[in-house]
Amino acid sequence: MSDVPLDQHALLSDCGAAALVTSAGSVDWLCLPRFDSPPVLARLLDQAAGHFLIAPAIGGSASRRRYRPSGLVLETTWGAPDGDLLLTEAMALGREDRGHQLGRNAPGVLLRAVRCVRGEVTVRVEYCPRPEFGLVQPWLSRERHAVVAHGGATVLVLSTEVDMDVDEGTAHAVVTLAEGQELAFALTQGSAWDPAPAPWSSRQIRQGLDTTDEAWRSWSQLHQRYEGPHRDLVHHSGVVLQGLTCARTGAVAAAPTTSLPEGVGSGRTWDYRFTWVRDASMTLQGLWIAACPDEAVRFFSFLATAAATQLHLGQDLQIMFGVGGERDLSERELPHLSGWRGSGPVRTGNDAWRQRQLDVYGALLDAAYTLRGQLGELDDPTRTFLVSAVDAAAARWKDDDQGIWEMRGPGRPFLHSKLMCWVAVDRGLAMSDVLQPDQDRATTWAAAHREIRDAILTQGWSDHAGAFTQTFGSDELDASVLLLAIVGFLPPDHPGLHATIDAVERGLADERGLLYRYRGDDGFDSTEGTFLLCTFWLAHALAITGQTSRARAVLDRAARCATPLGLFAEQIDSTTGELLGNFPQAFSHLGLVTAAHALAEAERAAR
Repeated sequence: MSDVPLDQHALLSDCGAAALVTSAGSVDWLCLPRFDSPPVLARLLDQAAGHFLIAPAIGGSASRRRYRPSGLVLETTWGAPDGDLLLTEAMALGREDRGHQLGRNAPGVLLRAVRCVRGEVTVRVEYCPRPEFGLVQPWLSRERHAVVAHGGATVLVLSTEVDMDVDEGTAHAVVTLAEGQELAFALTQGSAWDPAPAPWSSRQIRQGLDTTDEAWRSWSQLHQRYEGPHRDLVHHSGVVLQGLTCARTGAVAAAPTTSLPEGVGSGRTWDYRFTWVRDASMTLQGLWIAACPDEAVRFFSFLATAAATQLHLGQDLQIMFGVGGERDLSERELPHLSGWRGSGPVRTGNDAWRQRQLDVYGALLDAAYTLRGQLGELDDPTRTFLVSAVDAAAARWKDDDQGIWEMRGPGRPFLHSKLMCWVAVDRGLAMSDVLQPDQDRATTWAAAHREIRDAILTQGWSDHAGAFTQTFGSDELDASVLLLAIVGFLPPDHPGLHATIDAVERGLADERGLLYRYRGDDGFDSTEGTFLLCTFWLAHALAITGQTSRARAVLDRAARCATPLGLFAEQIDSTTGELLGNFPQAFSHLGLVTAAHALAEAERAAR
């Protein structure tokens, strides 16, 4: 099994595919050509599922890891007994991938170059490809300037001028480098039925790394504009969120991994390599703050295309899609993989796509409202799609559903779902000039707006809890009710809002001051960690209600959960403080961005 702590992993992305590389110099996760493709390297989930290692052969420790400024080009420096080694790596971006075009022309290639920068260092290279989640042990052959792997439907070409030995599906080499000498590698995937991809020369690899660095910097120069608390971390979160965006389609992946557990041995292992309507909509709002939302129109077009006819036919809006717009994301288990820390089952696909989650309408319309200045004049399919989403929220808000936390089992009257239906009609009414509803439709929306508000105020409050609660008629606390402040449902000075914020912090915080999502029964016998997004929501709600000192303390506490490379996981183990869940998590980066922005605005207003 793999047991490398998640905080020792770095993200590489070309805005379409992703890799994770450990501090030991091993790429233990690589999906090509898309985020949700079967991985060709998956030691993250099982020791035998494939890896690609470059590291000092004897001794040495990674004394420094950093991303080059404004992007996802990673540099790792080792201090070995007789010299120093620098490893530079990235998912390649094309020469035309500049500014708003970032990732549109990415070739789908992992680039790695290792140079001796002082003295003399012996380098160990170990390449063990295992396509299709480790099911395929390919046949490796040494060819001119490349090691070629054939197996299943995939051909992999590892470009290198190193003379590597090949043995039972693994290629390896040990090379001594003097100061200034370098080894370069490029890993490319193709179809087994087409000609193998052409190898990259060492010169092309070096140029590719420089080109990728320039591409990321060109994007950041156009996009990064936030000034406020945790500025550098917010800017880096913008880069990460962009890295989780599929440039060709406009989709946003929730995370680049599957089956990293929400608690060791918990069974809470899900595939997050898809685009949730809720997560992606909220991520666009994060990019509006941390970067620039000019790519937003592509996301709305993506959804309008992916969900075409669903709302028109009276169906619920599907809550998630493949990053290419696929609807069928049927879930299955992979019993041949042990899972990270032995925490199976490992899953591919996610049956949550079958669930009913009514909050998606509000997330979608809230993002459209925030980004209305960038959307411009909507094309007919997108406008019709957004109007249909408001219609659905107005018609279905009384129904039960599985809620934001995707409870598996019968639906319930979740307050958060009702609230986000209110958001959908509220934003729809506010965008009437753009959406152009007829008079009857506008009247229906206005009536639903009043009805939902009255229902939340009368059925969502619990005298016993002294707060708004998880579901109508219950006393259970849920961090999602913090959105009552964030979406503007109640005024900042409302006493019930303040009481709810206090009750949530008091009832859901662990000893570190980080929030659980909820504490009630969810069908699992095992526990999970605290949820970083919820802690950022707490900071956000405190900022909006004018409690800036408390907000800053909570924000600082949650921000300290970032790895040394500025990456956030989904959850934190309350006992050990270790990172849990799929990694890195878009929701957590989004939470930091929006909470920091809210605090900056609140402190500015207070001054």
